[in-house]
Amino acid sequence: MPHLSLERFRCPQNGSPLSLADDSVLASVNQAIEAGNLQNGAGQLLTTPISAGLLRGQADLLYPIVDKIPVLLAGEAISLDQLSHSK
Repeated sequence: MPHLSLERFRCPQNGSPLSLADDSVLASVNQAIEAGNLQNGAGQLLTTPISAGLLRGQADLLYPIVDKIPVLLAGEAISLDQLSHSK
């Protein structure tokens, strides 16, 4: 997302800054999705790969970007703590 001004985006849960997720984070997330081991904050099992996302400052939550639109909803956030449990 080359023209995204990240300074304006904040985590809706705690107000911390968000940054664009790098390829290694997205690869780990997509690997867990493919294995059927990843849920969003609403408890829904994820089945569609993530092409982009915003990381919360602590790098513990990923907010997906869908069709170039950041989805900043708590229920859509992906806890990255799940990645350590899915290995």
